Amino acid sequence: MPELPEAETIGRALNSALAGKTIVKVEVFTPAMRTSLVPLTTAGLEGLNFVQVRRRGRYLLADLSDSRALLMHFGMSGVVRVESAAIPRRKHEHVFIHLSDGNIFRFECTRRFSMLEVCVPDSSGIPAKLKDLGAEPLSDEFTGKGFFDACRKRNVPVKNLLMDNAIVTGIGNIYAVETLFASRVDPRKPGSKITLPECEKIVANAKKILLASIDRGGTTISDFRHVDGSEGKFVLDLQIYGKDGQPCPVCGSTITSVRIGGRSSCFCPECQK
Repeated sequence: MPELPEAETIGRALNSALAGKTIVKVEVFTPAMRTSLVPLTTAGLEGLNFVQVRRRGRYLLADLSDSRALLMHFGMSGVVRVESAAIPRRKHEHVFIHLSDGNIFRFECTRRFSMLEVCVPDSSGIPAKLKDLGAEPLSDEFTGKGFFDACRKRNVPVKNLLMDNAIVTGIGNIYAVETLFASRVDPRKPGSKITLPECEKIVANAKKILLASIDRGGTTISDFRHVDGSEGKFVLDLQIYGKDGQPCPVCGSTITSVRIGGRSSCFCPECQK
């Protein structure tokens, strides 16, 4: 599932492709993905302009000229493109939004776990569906002290807390694994046992790793693709994610894997004691 760097990469590309364009026509070829797509056809989108595309956690918001927005989430296999109308529709492209420059914004999702719907942001720019999301990890709101306070009375593994969208939003499995390895913290360690210095390391490394991944266009493990169809290159920089049984890049010990919260979690038993 695309995490924060992948959503940020897609959002930047869509902002360049959509901002200032007018919606000419909306076509829906499938009744629903995660939620119904039918309302897109009756929302009165024709004639509206795209103002900007921005990110909140792993969601994108494409602001429209009437103060509404298109809310997007890419599930496990969502792919968006902005291409010429001359290109034939692909089998799993479920929505076409025709633009004034002759291109089409296309939303493809093989597994139909993605979301595309009209929303009404409040005065702060956030729609009701996103109100419960926690701090943006790249913002000043995400601090070591804040993460420490969120962890100190919780006995669940620290990895779960780092992936808890009510605490900090957008950090999924890949970047939680990489962040905890860089911080030399065992992902199984209960939140109540995490120290303030460890939390400060976790926050600093999370920011560093997320920014590095954005610079590399995110991480492609299986389905993720950019707007132009290319893959994320940060997969080449992963230190430990998905490397169960391989030698640790720091100490040479064998990387092991455990299940935490239903997700596979690689860690080094020496570096992350």
